[in-house]
Amino acid sequence: MAHDHEEFENVYEDRRRAESYAKLEFPGTYYLAFRDVPEIISRHVKGRRALDFGCGTGRSTRFLVGLGFEAVGADVSDDMLAHARARDPKGDYRLMVDGSLGVLPRGAFDLVLSAFTFDNIPTMEKKVALFTELRKLLADGGKIVSLVSDPDIYTHEWASFTTKDFPENLEADTGDPVRIIVTDVEDRRPVVDILWKDEAYREVYERTGLEPVAMYKPLGRESEPYNWVSETKVAPWVIYVLQKRTAE
Repeated sequence: MAHDHEEFENVYEDRRRAESYAKLEFPGTYYLAFRDVPEIISRHVKGRRALDFGCGTGRSTRFLVGLGFEAVGADVSDDMLAHARARDPKGDYRLMVDGSLGVLPRGAFDLVLSAFTFDNIPTMEKKVALFTELRKLLADGGKIVSLVSDPDIYTHEWASFTTKDFPENLEADTGDPVRIIVTDVEDRRPVVDILWKDEAYREVYERTGLEPVAMYKPLGRESEPYNWVSETKVAPWVIYVLQKRTAE
């Protein structure tokens, strides 16, 4: 059962970390997170209006623009958004004051992309509240594509991450903090995420009037130009495609 950690600090609201992440694109294990997203979006999404929820320094917003979307990036961190705007002066980046999405128009988006955002949202209540807001932003037929860390990411070694210094991760359950170091950035301080298992995400979706229409767990391929460690056998990421629950 989930443990609600109310005193959770979002490690990405940090100027030094923002500067480090602003340089990060799609290396190593991150490549695997985004490799299949264009095909997934093409398969499930109609329309060109997109919200990048938790856009950070704008990496995933620029990714959506590159796919032909009219994309709005939204984040809670001023420091992250400053880097996004500097890198992409013509982009549409908006600050979510107190984490609220109320400034965005309801029913306005054909796609809501959330890349890693929910790894850092600590409680069932907060996840439910945010997915409820995201659901309201969907146009008819709109989809949420939510990319999150598989619990296995915190107990293996990867091309872009290391967890060997945190054996306590092995005992973590849904709602517990877990630590991981990103080796593709200069800032090697551990990132503290919140472990969230599949069954707990499905409870969130049930409580917010959403239903998964697909789930993907991409694996690395030996032919790819990366020094895969665990990626060809263990999936580091889970990608959920969600829609408003249809009436029975």
